[in-house]
Amino acid sequence: MSEVRAFTGWVDNLARRHARALVLVAAREGLASEEALDAVQEAFETFLSLPQARALVEYDDEVEPFLKTIVRNAARNARRRHHRQRPHRPLEDEPLVDSAPSVEELISQAEQHVALLGCVRRLGEVQRQVVTLRLLEELSTAETAAALGLTKSHIATLLYRSKALLVACLAG
Repeated sequence: MSEVRAFTGWVDNLARRHARALVLVAAREGLASEEALDAVQEAFETFLSLPQARALVEYDDEVEPFLKTIVRNAARNARRRHHRQRPHRPLEDEPLVDSAPSVEELISQAEQHVALLGCVRRLGEVQRQVVTLRLLEELSTAETAAALGLTKSHIATLLYRSKALLVACLAG
């Protein structure tokens, strides 16, 4: 009977000494704190069910890495079971075509982009800079005015005229 008490006392001591480190191992595997604790408990159950568990009393220092491996596996199994519990839709319910733009739409967008770039190149240097800073780099009117050394009202006028020229260029 004293052999059983010695073994259970050793397991109790083992659990108290290594519980925190083992929970951290399970948490690093992606489990929440309660799930990590469950994984540690499951690992101890696995450990105690091993026929070699009693023989490991003599190798106290070597048990922690062994327990960490069991906990890591228990945590991975728990994560996998959690993933499998989530509802999955069968592939038959999925549409065959994705919602990405068609090739024709992509070509049309590319043509519009090239046309816009051509129209922007036709603008004067200052107008091109205003369009680039305000519309492409999305700077405010004040930031654009400071960058170009112009007044905010001048930037607003240049932007208004540039947009009108771009619309006319794209329409024609």
